[in-house]
Amino acid sequence: MTDDSRTPALTDVDLWPLAGLRVRCGDLTLRAIDDDLLLDLARLAADGVHAPDAMPFTTPWTRGTPLEVARSVLAYQWSARASVSPERFAIELAVVRARPDADGGDEVLGVQALMATDFAVTRVVETGSWLGRRHQGRGVGRRMRQAVLHLAFAGLGAESAVTTAFADNAASNGVTRALGYAPDGVDVVAREGKAAVSQRYRLAREAWEARTDRPAVSIEGLGPVRVLLGLDAPRDA
Repeated sequence: MTDDSRTPALTDVDLWPLAGLRVRCGDLTLRAIDDDLLLDLARLAADGVHAPDAMPFTTPWTRGTPLEVARSVLAYQWSARASVSPERFAIELAVVRARPDADGGDEVLGVQALMATDFAVTRVVETGSWLGRRHQGRGVGRRMRQAVLHLAFAGLGAESAVTTAFADNAASNGVTRALGYAPDGVDVVAREGKAAVSQRYRLAREAWEARTDRPAVSIEGLGPVRVLLGLDAPRDA
């Protein structure tokens, strides 16, 4: 006789629902950052994220030696991973693309994040991102934002998405405006000890759905993520 009373083995997705999430847009895939991807992202950031005389982030995590920058990525991502809950989350997704060479595997391009507080009530998400400098200027930033907006609106049921960019960050402001965000005010914040203008933007669900230039995006592994974020009840509840 066999013992059928044993608890089924827990899968990776059982343990961490984000492990199964895949958001695909053309040749790009957004996926949760496991430890192998995280090490690659840290190395990518160490190679540079922006020009030395620029600072697109409120927290200047890209300052320092390449090793210090890499370790900043590790520390932040470990912290973000540990604090995902229905009340507050920062879903950090690696942006990857299949390598064109014979070795195969995925090339890591950057990070696309989706953040919210009390999302089940507010239905408002915020996006943030960064790309390795060598991958910039090729349209990747626009497509990865389109992919995460599809996740937010079609996958999670967001009603609006907000984002910010410093006034001197032409690339980020350009992507945001091109995707149909409406201006939503400005803030003056401290950036490396000096005042800087941060521009706010908001994209309503209706405006997003009305766009005819949205690319095809597919989502895999959404169900367990919705349960993790408190949007659906567990199936065995």
